[in-house]
Amino acid sequence: MYRILFECNDFVVVSKEAGILSIKARGSLSFSVSLFDILKQKYGTLYIVHRLDKDTSGIILFAKNKEAHKRFCSMFEKSEVEKKYLALVFGNIESDSFKIEKPIKEFGSGRMGISKDGKNAITEFKVLERFDKYTLVEAKPVTGRRHQIRVHLYWCGNPVVGDKLYGDMEKQKNYKRMMLHSYFISFIYQNKKYLFRDEECFLKDVFELLKLV
Repeated sequence: MYRILFECNDFVVVSKEAGILSIKARGSLSFSVSLFDILKQKYGTLYIVHRLDKDTSGIILFAKNKEAHKRFCSMFEKSEVEKKYLALVFGNIESDSFKIEKPIKEFGSGRMGISKDGKNAITEFKVLERFDKYTLVEAKPVTGRRHQIRVHLYWCGNPVVGDKLYGDMEKQKNYKRMMLHSYFISFIYQNKKYLFRDEECFLKDVFELLKLV
């Protein structure tokens, strides 16, 4: 369900599996237990700094006290926290690296999309490996819009494999999980640089999937 990668008096860094809510949700998922709920039972006091989508796996950080929470929220707002993701997408992307700058807005039912009157959204991409019908990419969100990486990849014609919200639904439903993973986070906290990586389990899922197709 989750693994603790690091903890200290001020924060805890956790890697979660796909399919688990990172924080409490509304609507039909309001009664589902979240990672935040589980960790709060363990630590007593815990503060939400950022979130991952339910079907996105990987690294997420929680603060343990009000002072750390205030500091981390400020760091995220000022883009002082570097985050990178791994995504297996449909199709063969020709460019080795590219950047998408397309505004994003909500269109209802939790679905986001590209729109001229949306909020500014920037994602940088780098191709890591090409396969027959898929491409493994690294995604670095410069801004932090909801579903940003998923929407930008869908817009350019290379939706994330297994994404039940974006892409050909008949094709997407054949995959047991969404192939998007938060694998890297780095920041400076109290004059000390922290860097965490966690990609081994996700890459194992990628190559297991490729064996089946």
